Amino acid sequence: MNVKELQLHSVLTFFSSFLQLTLYLGKRDYVDHVQNQFCGMITHWLMFILFSPVFVKLACAFHYGREDLDVIGLSFRKDIWVKHIQLYPDAGHKPNLTPMHGCLLKKAGEQGHAFTFDIATNLPCSVTLQPGPDNAGKACGVDFEVKTYIATEADPEQKLDRKDIARMIIRKIQFAPDATGAPGPKADICKSFMMSDKPVHLQASLEKEIYYHGDPINVNIKVKNETSRTVTKIKITVEQTTDVVLYSADKYTKTILSQDFGETIDANSTFNKSLAITPLLAENKKKRGLALDGRLKDEDTNLASNTIIRAGMDKEVLGILVSYKIKVNLMVSSGGLLGGLTASDIQVELPLILMHPKPQGKLIVLPNK
Repeated sequence: MNVKELQLHSVLTFFSSFLQLTLYLGKRDYVDHVQNQFCGMITHWLMFILFSPVFVKLACAFHYGREDLDVIGLSFRKDIWVKHIQLYPDAGHKPNLTPMHGCLLKKAGEQGHAFTFDIATNLPCSVTLQPGPDNAGKACGVDFEVKTYIATEADPEQKLDRKDIARMIIRKIQFAPDATGAPGPKADICKSFMMSDKPVHLQASLEKEIYYHGDPINVNIKVKNETSRTVTKIKITVEQTTDVVLYSADKYTKTILSQDFGETIDANSTFNKSLAITPLLAENKKKRGLALDGRLKDEDTNLASNTIIRAGMDKEVLGILVSYKIKVNLMVSSGGLLGGLTASDIQVELPLILMHPKPQGKLIVLPNK
């Protein structure tokens, strides 16, 4: 195996007057609860003796403002989890070497220093809040950053010179669990109207519990209309709720899909049909504050996956909680001289889980320590 065959996703180099320091990462995505370690390597090429230690840092942080606005001591960043490793001079770090390490160490010789981070399993996944069309700078959200730097101590309080730092953003992603065979959610309601002794029954259900981003969602709708009124239209909406729990109790609900179906249900009749919807980021590019899966630079992404809260996890540590729900509305005609009924006469809600499927092929699960 040679360096080209490794297909390194990220290589970042910075130069000072007498030093070239390069940060290598084999990939920029790691998977929650599949890989609990993240690995990389740095190389340094010196013209003179390096007097200051070299550190590498992995941090999970929540950004809620642009870093270039960090003035008069006001911070727009909160670290959720941080870990430092001293790589030079050797301070006893013993990484679990991978084929990538072996190849690069063979090439770099004594100038190469491998590292692996053991990552806590209760950390949030990478989430970005979509900026407005006129917003510039770093978007708000949760991200992970790998940084190597030259300093006299780990994480010094004073700001480091840019020429002494190399950094890259990585992503923590989460795949949907294996199919459990559990049925999808179901909701129903029975509503009567004034001057009518019989009701309208509405039942809505989903075929399965988890859907993948970009896949159509079939909403099964059953209606039994025992009244003299007519259902003139069926409306389905999908809402995303983003709960920022780290620094405040802000909660935002945004409609990411609203679709009308011209299905009519006559008086004293029944209806049973599956209606397909597909919520997509492409239809919501201009909605400020919409939660997206973390992105790297200008790469495209998708709507944020649901936040999965496991037993024992601290919600505040997760930073941003994302959830979805589907609303099914029946638009019922006013009927007779009474009138006055609104366009959302009958409504039920269904929880929706959007996630990524596991990729094809074998995943290597690293043992917990």
